[in-house]
Amino acid sequence: MDTYAWIEIFLGSHQGEKAKEVIQNSEEAYTPDIVLAEIARKYLREGAKEQTINERLKTIEETSEIAHIDKETAIESAKCYMELSQKARKEKLKTPSLFDAIILATAKTLNAKIITGDEHFKGLNQTIWIGETP
Repeated sequence: MDTYAWIEIFLGSHQGEKAKEVIQNSEEAYTPDIVLAEIARKYLREGAKEQTINERLKTIEETSEIAHIDKETAIESAKCYMELSQKARKEKLKTPSLFDAIILATAKTLNAKIITGDEHFKGLNQTIWIGETP
């Protein structure tokens, strides 16, 4: 699960409903540990109370297995960063974050899919797209 998907779930949006449906129809759901940090940062910047942030992180932990970065994921993250950076240049997107690369690397090492609407992942084999389509 990507940060985008969790935020949409918490917003109760149409994309969030699509993400929930994918989770409910899956045998397993994983969330990279760095997504927890991204979620906390987003809500703290927006002025959310720490209790609200804790509740959302708890929901993530109860709904999915938290995938931690190990050596294999770290090396794969570097490769994924290069891959995403090339894709971003080609598609004239902003430079991806290392967080994006870690999320992609986690999906690759777990042979999992990324539920997202983040343009950096659009069109990749590992992506289940929940974003807007033109």
